[in-house]
Amino acid sequence: MKELFDIVSKKCSKSVTETYSTSFSLATRMLGPAIRQDIYNIYGFVRFADEIVDSFHDYDKALLFNRFETSLEEALADGISLNPILNSFQETVLKYKIDRELIDTFMASMRLDLSKSVYSTTEEFNQYIYGSADVVGLMCLKVFVKGDDKKYNELKAAAMSLGSAFQKVNFLRDLKEDFENLSRSYFPNTNLSALDEVSKAAIIQEIEENFSQGYIGILQLPHDSKLGVFVAYRYYRRLLRKLQQTPATEIKNTRIRVPNVEKIGLLTRSYVKYQLNLVR
Repeated sequence: MKELFDIVSKKCSKSVTETYSTSFSLATRMLGPAIRQDIYNIYGFVRFADEIVDSFHDYDKALLFNRFETSLEEALADGISLNPILNSFQETVLKYKIDRELIDTFMASMRLDLSKSVYSTTEEFNQYIYGSADVVGLMCLKVFVKGDDKKYNELKAAAMSLGSAFQKVNFLRDLKEDFENLSRSYFPNTNLSALDEVSKAAIIQEIEENFSQGYIGILQLPHDSKLGVFVAYRYYRRLLRKLQQTPATEIKNTRIRVPNVEKIGLLTRSYVKYQLNLVR
């Protein structure tokens, strides 16, 4: 039965989320049951596309990406895919009428990682951020507002700001991996081989501005999505604070993390603040 295959597909998307990101899976568990699986479905799709361009170094990445993109096209057209991750993703796309432009833009940014390694202008950087992060935030927003176009348009700018903040924190955290192992340099007008405190401070200030704009949107989210997004926000703010406290020279030589025990503490405090109606 197709229903049984759909159940297996959704379990796969959930497993991908829990295996690849403890922080994101913790936040997703704080979402309402009615929308939780759809966020797993989006994350599974996004993660698989990203893994192809970032991790499969012993394989023909371009060939794998082309095959994945073709399978995506077929899944969206046919309403089914034998790739369980794409099968669950297409169901979410159909259910919430997620704009195809968002999906295409995301895939275009992922494809850039196959060949482009340096983003030397602010325009290039912002375009990549939009495609790799902002549109993912917008896909999730479609789920959070349950397809309500009016609410979606009201929160669109804030969702993009939050997506930008998350991605830029990831870039700063993963600077060593991106720069040394993948030869990528995302931040424009910044010499990552000699990152100093002034450049780091400028990057962090930009991220703080994105967070401030994104937080406004969190406060306006529906009840069943607000806590989950707030938890993710608190986690990334904590990670940014650790990066701020870490010397620039050390950021280049190690990957800064938030320990699991600290993540649990953040989750607990976020839950208490939410229950006491202190998220405002």
